[in-house]
Amino acid sequence: MARSIAFRDALREAMSEEMRRDERVYLMGEEVAEYNGAYKVSQGMLAEFGPKRVIDTPIAELGFTAIAVGSAQNGLRPVVEYMTWNFAVLALDQILNTASKMLAMSGGQISCPIVFRGGNGSAGQLGAQHSTAFEALYANIPGLKVVSPSNGYDAKGLLKQAIRYEEDPIMFMESEQMYGDKMEIPEEEYYIELGKADIKKAGRDVTIVSFNKMMKVALAAADELEKEGISAEVIDLRTIRPLDWMTILESVKKTNRLVIVEEQWPFASVSSEITYRIQKEGFDYLDAPIRRITAADAPLHYAPNLVAAALPDVPRTVKLVKEVMYLQK
Repeated sequence: MARSIAFRDALREAMSEEMRRDERVYLMGEEVAEYNGAYKVSQGMLAEFGPKRVIDTPIAELGFTAIAVGSAQNGLRPVVEYMTWNFAVLALDQILNTASKMLAMSGGQISCPIVFRGGNGSAGQLGAQHSTAFEALYANIPGLKVVSPSNGYDAKGLLKQAIRYEEDPIMFMESEQMYGDKMEIPEEEYYIELGKADIKKAGRDVTIVSFNKMMKVALAAADELEKEGISAEVIDLRTIRPLDWMTILESVKKTNRLVIVEEQWPFASVSSEITYRIQKEGFDYLDAPIRRITAADAPLHYAPNLVAAALPDVPRTVKLVKEVMYLQK
């Protein structure tokens, strides 16, 4: 059986199911308890699990992240919610210098099974300091795994996997613009392995790769291209580190063209890494240069016309696909 629920409800189900299963799992963050979460992801969880397992924190990201990291290294399995990943930069010392490095520094003796999660990337007119996409930044840190789902089904399965089975710190990147998105979610329990991309739409002429909310752009572009007889294969990365570049390579062997759509800044981005891997391992299969569309190489401004100009959209993605197919300049 399946039922239609919102993205935020899928996340809540994932956390609640794992908290019922394992008393070591707890949720900590700003407004997660009394206020039911800034985005209502944790609605009702305080009533079910109590204040010792659903913990409101002060506005002090470095402090409560340090508490969570220490508890993870001593046998608990915390889930830390940041109101936005933009605020998590205040806790980068604990994430980078402690959580990501302790397994190596302890000679494999001390792991850090912890999930950091919250809203990531642009969310409308929130200004430059609340609109950064962080997947590439955290994927550059050895010892961390980075998850960036595009829909509620994937989000639930990936979050349950991260909480239950992963012994490494997980950076779970959500989109504030997707919390209300609804889709069919099975009632049956399921898990999704990290590091496995998913082909959301099969195609033969060009491969389009994306993740998180930019998957909406990728899929909408594929629909527009289909009207013109162009068959695009659309791949959702789902996890950024580990990166499933082999699924992309196998697709490129079939389509011979690759376009990447992402919300990162262009320099040292996820598309940069994908491009290097595919040209190195699949150069002979390419009939055109790999192309990408990213966010503008600048802070995201408040004005809606500048937001629209800075982020990838369907018309520019369609245009880029036609360019790699040599249908227009």
